[in-house]
Amino acid sequence: MDIETLTKEIAESARRASRLMASASPEAKNDFLLALASSLEDNSSTILEANRIDLARATEAGMDAPRLDRLTVTPAIIDGMARACREVAAMPDPVGATETQWQRPNGMLVGRMRVPLGVVAMIYEARPNVTVDAAILCIKAGDAVILRGGKEALNSNLALAAIIRQNLEAAGLPPDAARLVPVQTREAVNCLCRMDNLIDLVIPRGGESLVRAVCEVASVPVLKHYLGVCHAYIDKDANLEKALDIVENSKTQRPGVCNALECLLVNREIAAIFLPRLASRLKKSGARFRADPEALPLLGYMAEPLAPEDLGHEFHDLILAVKIVADLDEALSHIDRYGSRHTDVICTENYSRAMRFVREADASMVGVNVSTRFNDGGQLGLGAEIGISTSKLHAYGPMGVRELTTTKFVVLGNGQIRA
Repeated sequence: MDIETLTKEIAESARRASRLMASASPEAKNDFLLALASSLEDNSSTILEANRIDLARATEAGMDAPRLDRLTVTPAIIDGMARACREVAAMPDPVGATETQWQRPNGMLVGRMRVPLGVVAMIYEARPNVTVDAAILCIKAGDAVILRGGKEALNSNLALAAIIRQNLEAAGLPPDAARLVPVQTREAVNCLCRMDNLIDLVIPRGGESLVRAVCEVASVPVLKHYLGVCHAYIDKDANLEKALDIVENSKTQRPGVCNALECLLVNREIAAIFLPRLASRLKKSGARFRADPEALPLLGYMAEPLAPEDLGHEFHDLILAVKIVADLDEALSHIDRYGSRHTDVICTENYSRAMRFVREADASMVGVNVSTRFNDGGQLGLGAEIGISTSKLHAYGPMGVRELTTTKFVVLGNGQIRA
């Protein structure tokens, strides 16, 4: 079977499944989620063995450390996938909820009811846990999902997809509600992105090159984020000990992920105190700095001069751009120019400046005295996420169950006709 025929068959089966999923009961969906959680735990050895094959091949091919980190499945990650299943099961089912309703002068009742999106095509790289996150969120939302992971994670994804399909069938749900595309060519992605008669939304989750490639060929609506250029501004009224903890966590916990800190802005009044302490704190992690001329001598041997291309850049590494600014105005102007609408935080004890930052910083998550690493569906109480949207339409920020639904108007009348 050629690639176009195969992808069309997958999309058509997902479309048929989506019609059944739209009327699936909350009980059946939750039965699936709870059974899947147990199956992931029971089949952990199978999942880990499949992942070991992927890791061995990726290492042999010379994959870099940040991507290897995203590819790796551990017992703790399997536990996290199972926990996400249970958390999503415990959430209210959004499908069928009438969020608002009002009465027109002619007596009609007009409301907006939450309904599934339909068929979601998830195109992603490296992270096998996305296979589970995407499936459980779409199923809870009453959608069908087409999963097209990267070739580097093929064995891991095949193992996970088989477990998902088994549990869908056991719960009385259509197994085609979660279909994994087994071919790894770009042509398969291009075919999916052009099937606007079968697929309702494409979500690319990966590097900027993947997102742009999808957007260039897609006739299906695309929900995307290109970059995770996350900023932190250390205000003159910051608690410096808190700020040191926040910067360290934001940059060093997992430097290869999209919510890692990439650029630090420091108020000039506290820079001479804060930056040497930061260099001392981050020394043990092996972090390095790209610093502007004013900050450079304050960071010692760990710093090198900031190049123009370092601003607005996603390093995916233990590298942090550092710039000294005069005040909040300059910090906000910098973020507006170089940010990617992903995550921006301020460290301050000044309420008015904190609230101004919250109002004016344009990002999918804006934080006060918190790590950038909290821009994550699980951390924000969504149970899991299918991705983080920085495009504002139709969602902004981590996408959970509710963001995988939309609304339609429902009008209840008693014979009214339009004059």
